[in-house]
Amino acid sequence: MQYPPLVHYATVAEYRAHFDRVYCQGPLTTFDAIKVRFRREQFDHYFFESVKARDDTFSRRRAERIDWVAVALVDPGAELRVGWDNHRKRPAPNRRVAIVVQDYVVVIRMVRAGWAELVTAFVADARTLAQIRTNPLWKRKNR
Repeated sequence: MQYPPLVHYATVAEYRAHFDRVYCQGPLTTFDAIKVRFRREQFDHYFFESVKARDDTFSRRRAERIDWVAVALVDPGAELRVGWDNHRKRPAPNRRVAIVVQDYVVVIRMVRAGWAELVTAFVADARTLAQIRTNPLWKRKNR
């Protein structure tokens, strides 16, 4: 699947406005009919990284791929894995991880049958990808 070019803005406010305009007007439906909601108040979690404190540093690398989130969710060729529960240290069948264009990861969390919310999206390093790939493949029954 063709992924769009990177998005370049000068300010965080411009990326925030783009996110609001593209994602926060209603759910996006994945290729397998899951409706994904995006929460305006989670912008910092999606596009900032933790350096010294939680979500304290804007990540241009994440933000430039803002349009990739939607494409990854509708990409039927995405590698789909069950997500991970950091608190329980085990696979989380209510989380779906999509790996696309070799190293871009989009995580959604199922909130009820047929509905999910975006958890995060980022470019993963080789170690993180290897860890993700130890989890089971996502199957439709996981929904």
